[in-house]
Amino acid sequence: MDGNRVKSAVMQHLAVCSWSLRTDSPDALADALHRCGIHAVQLALVPCVEQPATWGNAVAQLRARGITVVSGMLATVGEDYSSLQTIELTGGVRPATTWARNQELASATAALAGDHGVPLVTLHAGFLPHDRSNTERAAMIDRLRVIADIYAARGVRVAFETGQEDANTLLAALGDIAHPNVGVNFDPANMILYGMGDPVAALRALAPHVWQIHVKDAVPTSVPGTWGREVVAGSGAVDWPAFFAAVAALPRTVDLVIEREAGPTREADIMVAASLVRSAHAGTM
Repeated sequence: MDGNRVKSAVMQHLAVCSWSLRTDSPDALADALHRCGIHAVQLALVPCVEQPATWGNAVAQLRARGITVVSGMLATVGEDYSSLQTIELTGGVRPATTWARNQELASATAALAGDHGVPLVTLHAGFLPHDRSNTERAAMIDRLRVIADIYAARGVRVAFETGQEDANTLLAALGDIAHPNVGVNFDPANMILYGMGDPVAALRALAPHVWQIHVKDAVPTSVPGTWGREVVAGSGAVDWPAFFAAVAALPRTVDLVIEREAGPTREADIMVAASLVRSAHAGTM
């Protein structure tokens, strides 16, 4: 069994999000992963499409360095994370003004993933309206179904990342999309950062749909209407023993992918998160 594959009923690979390491080439990314002692990655795919001279052959280059690409990530265009209000208006497939370009990027990244055998691509769907009567909701559901069809045509699954809506809202949207190619990338910290409910309860509710887990931690905001704060895994509000117990109860094995989007010591923080995961799986590795 590969060194990055965990002998566990609940986890296939321990991986890292490529964007967490902020490297400028596939070789530099492989170097950073090896320093962290992790040999699997979720790869940001838009640079592979938009910067082909540097990233166009990234999947093959990483594999040649002993790195497994467990999944890809589609970053939709025009997202403004300066506040909760701006990301609500600009995130995911919600804006009509960026929909055409996002379709193009979905097609290009689906082709790349399909050609290279990357089985899953994740993205933020955007703020799904909690109110089913919201006029934007139907348009978003239609666009997300189109995204699912684009990836399905290339033999690639797609998973929407949690956090920008509560679990019940996402469950309702998944039911309306009604697409066998669609699942969930569960990020416990996002539930806290966006104030969208308890991560453990949300994971249990979404369990039948979860295809990948992000390992990330956060503390809630003390000022309503503002962000919570991302922190090193194990030092925030995620109840990790309860969370890993909920992961163990999932109906399928999943990849656990460390994401760190804040702080100046990314590699050290990733190694702390890896230790947290490995400790939870002591005796199964």
